[in-house]
Amino acid sequence: MPVSKQVLEELALSRAEYERIVELMGREPNHVELGLFGSLWSEHCGYKHSRPLLKMFPTTSPRVLVKPGEENAGMVDIGDGLAVVMKVESHNHPSAVEPLQGAATGVGGIVRDIMTMGARPIALMNSLRFGPLTEPRNRYLFGGVVGGIGWYGNCIGVPDVGGEIYFEDCYSGNPLVNALCVGLLKKDGLVRARATGKGNTLLLVGADTGRDGIHGASGLASRSFDEDRELRPTVQVGNPFLEKVLIEACLEAIRTCGDGIVGMQDLGAAGLTSSSIECADKGGTGLRIDVAKVPRRESEMTPYEVMLSESQERMLVIVKRGDEEKVKRVFHKWDLTAVEIGEVTDTNLVEIYDGKELAASVKVRHLVDAPQYRLKGVKSPDLTALQNADMSKVPMPTISATDVLLKLLASPNIASRRSVYRQFDHQVQTATVIPPGAGDAAVLRVRESQVGLALALDGNGRLCQLDPYMGGAIAIAEACRNVSCVGAEPIALTDCLNFGNPERADVYFQLEEAIKGMSEACRVLGVPIISGNVSLYNETDKKPIYPTPVVGALGLLQNVERRCGAGFQREGDIVMLLGAGEVAGDAASLGGSEYLERMHNQVAGHPVIDLGLESRLQRLCRTAIAEGLLASAHDCSDGGLGVTLAESAILGNLGFKGSFTLKGRWDAALFGETQSRIVVSLRAESVAALERLANAEGVKLARLGAVGGEQFTVNGLVDTTVAALTDAWTNGLEWAAGAMSVVQPPNQS
Repeated sequence: MPVSKQVLEELALSRAEYERIVELMGREPNHVELGLFGSLWSEHCGYKHSRPLLKMFPTTSPRVLVKPGEENAGMVDIGDGLAVVMKVESHNHPSAVEPLQGAATGVGGIVRDIMTMGARPIALMNSLRFGPLTEPRNRYLFGGVVGGIGWYGNCIGVPDVGGEIYFEDCYSGNPLVNALCVGLLKKDGLVRARATGKGNTLLLVGADTGRDGIHGASGLASRSFDEDRELRPTVQVGNPFLEKVLIEACLEAIRTCGDGIVGMQDLGAAGLTSSSIECADKGGTGLRIDVAKVPRRESEMTPYEVMLSESQERMLVIVKRGDEEKVKRVFHKWDLTAVEIGEVTDTNLVEIYDGKELAASVKVRHLVDAPQYRLKGVKSPDLTALQNADMSKVPMPTISATDVLLKLLASPNIASRRSVYRQFDHQVQTATVIPPGAGDAAVLRVRESQVGLALALDGNGRLCQLDPYMGGAIAIAEACRNVSCVGAEPIALTDCLNFGNPERADVYFQLEEAIKGMSEACRVLGVPIISGNVSLYNETDKKPIYPTPVVGALGLLQNVERRCGAGFQREGDIVMLLGAGEVAGDAASLGGSEYLERMHNQVAGHPVIDLGLESRLQRLCRTAIAEGLLASAHDCSDGGLGVTLAESAILGNLGFKGSFTLKGRWDAALFGETQSRIVVSLRAESVAALERLANAEGVKLARLGAVGGEQFTVNGLVDTTVAALTDAWTNGLEWAAGAMSVVQPPNQS
């Protein structure tokens, strides 16, 4: 009997896809089999609309040890026999339904992706987007997400060292919650997520299985929020204390059990279904699983529910036959359940039993070979109109430059995030040397080594809305620029592509163009993408979010002591602008700027970037830091030159006297967001050396003024105190949030 439309919608399968399943199997699938297909053919697991496009990304370099798709995360060589694994993933839809648990389990999931490869998680970051905080629902989501990230991360003992937060109307009802994790391991210590060796045992470790998260991958993460349906049961529930034990137990088992650990995979999206079947696919094998052996916390669960449950804090360990007791002893030492639920076979079939009853039998390759759709994107006419808007017709402000600067510093998109990151423990593990807010990227010390790791997480949906190609390129450039500003060489990238419904021609156009722009920037800057995630169908009531590619950058400092912060350091230092020979007020630079939206309620214009200049600029900045010339370096981005100078003054608690020639419109000169610029400070006697380096790179410089005193002045246009700047910047987010709803973590005592 043909399956109903309701069932197909629940699994996010089309009628054509169902007919393809029948054709592959040569019969109608039963309920369990259809559930397996629905999960693994979902957008979230199968990447049906994005996989063909992702092939454009450069993914190799001499340092890359694991490329995208090979394992749970990418892996790069950092020297001294060590490697780093890194990945960013989304938990957008769950966080929109249940913000605390959605964000918390997003952290838990990305941490398990890292530690399942044998790496110790050493740092977290998060990229967040919400609607305006003037709306109570957005304040509730904001408070819940921040609370969930802090609760889970603090409990598991992994420092949260930075990230970004933006607020725009288009994210109302559909917040973005992207979590990044980085792990460290010995270069030869990689554990594969593969099921190999006929007769080897499948060991399920960790939490008992419940009904939470069923259809999370297919019914929640692969559909928009258009339907009136109850979504809360599809959100997973986390237990960070159990996760902490799971981390330590898994790492000990890997360290002490030798080749007894054949493979390991976490149970994330689609739970036991994806973890086991993807391992079989990578190992070229089959599986036999008895769901009756799976420990449960709820009675009378069906095989369908057990296989699709997304209960958290669970790991699948493939154990060499005969070593089961040795491996189980390690997990029992940590008071963890470890149960044999099946074995590896050579049949290339997934066979699901419930005791002696066969509940499902499907070929592995049929399940993992999700259909791929290569559509034709169409540029929206509205986009052309926005790009062609005449920025020269933007009226000059009716308030002073000082008041504009103070208003921008207090903008929720620019103001200090201290009220957020003070809720996160960024010093646990005692390796953080540039903490959140102190530099353009976080920096961590690698113990027993001179090297340091720099981490940044960046994206700008507004720019991608105006030009997805340029916006994608700028996202890559800014993430790399931020790690360059602390002195690190960008060596690897991870990305999370957050877009609307790809079946719409205009959204597919955005997705394809953004990937093209990102790919070109990667090639010019010479940095590969080693891992990533795609989150589609981010829209509510048929209104998509801005196209929002988020980019995580990993940078390497050969000497961690030669790091550089963003704040001014010394009285009398000279302040210079790298990347431009003058400060010009070109109206075109207002396009897509925070100033244009905040002061004129307008999102329009055409962002541009010269990637050749960007590459030379970043190399100049890194070289100058390595040679000890710079006291500070700060990327000129949101809010333009005026905000960048003000932030450096605030962070250093030192004033600034600007004395540069300003050409054209003062609002564009101070608040336009021209790309490829960095504000630096240095001793007067070091200027000549910086000029020589800049000439060698073909990068222009402009002298802006000097550090000192308590005043902040710019050419007779801005005249205020550092204290006034600090007040606006420090309190802006809390002023905007008002009576923010605080969501308390659950009591798990």
